[in-house]
Amino acid sequence: MIDLSLETDRPPSNGKVALVTGAVRGIGLGISAWLIAEGWQVVLVDIDRKRGSRVAKALGGSAWFVGMDVAQESQVAMGVAEVLGQFGRLDALVCNAAFADPRNPPLAELRLSHWNHVLGVNLTGPLLLAKHCSAYLQAHHGAMVNIASTRAHQSESNSEAYAASKAGLLGLTHALAISLGPDVRVNAVSPGWIDARSPSERQQAPLSAQNHVQHPAGRVGSVEDVAALVAWLLSDRAGFVTGQEFVVDGGMTRKMIYLD
Repeated sequence: MIDLSLETDRPPSNGKVALVTGAVRGIGLGISAWLIAEGWQVVLVDIDRKRGSRVAKALGGSAWFVGMDVAQESQVAMGVAEVLGQFGRLDALVCNAAFADPRNPPLAELRLSHWNHVLGVNLTGPLLLAKHCSAYLQAHHGAMVNIASTRAHQSESNSEAYAASKAGLLGLTHALAISLGPDVRVNAVSPGWIDARSPSERQQAPLSAQNHVQHPAGRVGSVEDVAALVAWLLSDRAGFVTGQEFVVDGGMTRKMIYLD
């Protein structure tokens, strides 16, 4: 992951603009940094305005921050209008904003307000972004990537809201691919265990060997694993790919696990 203490040289611009939500930490930050390294102008969107401004400054001139609660349509509409006013175009949308903790209270204690809040951010947010960005993406034959989760396919106890929101995001992905095609391609990436901590946090508390070796790939994933795939899906090299889910989990969802 990018070290925010370092200024980086600005790469040659490819003339394209990408909007990434949940962009100031974790996977979203990794995606943003990767796209900047490939010459994109990246609009960082996040509800954390204080950190957002600091991250945009650290990433340099190819990063621009917009504060937004993606679950609020008025904020989405105003934010997208601000982006278009600043850059005059939009070529890519990455919907990554989501609750980091997949757990909810036990079912008997689960409040409807919690359920609605999780679905509002994780599922309604991407819908609202697609709604307000679609015309601009269509104008430039752009692409959209939704960051889902392997929890759309398998669960732990007390994760109903998160799992439902991510499964719904997969359905939204293929529906948008049909509705917006052929001008806009829409795909989903479903990460498994990704160590999205900062470099200092990983150094202070490294994962155990067991954490890594349980994966068929031999290691826990990194934000770069996700970012590289997202960048490819947004590029012209993926021009025949739409409506699909790409699982990035080191093979864990293909591994049979039985208790001895």
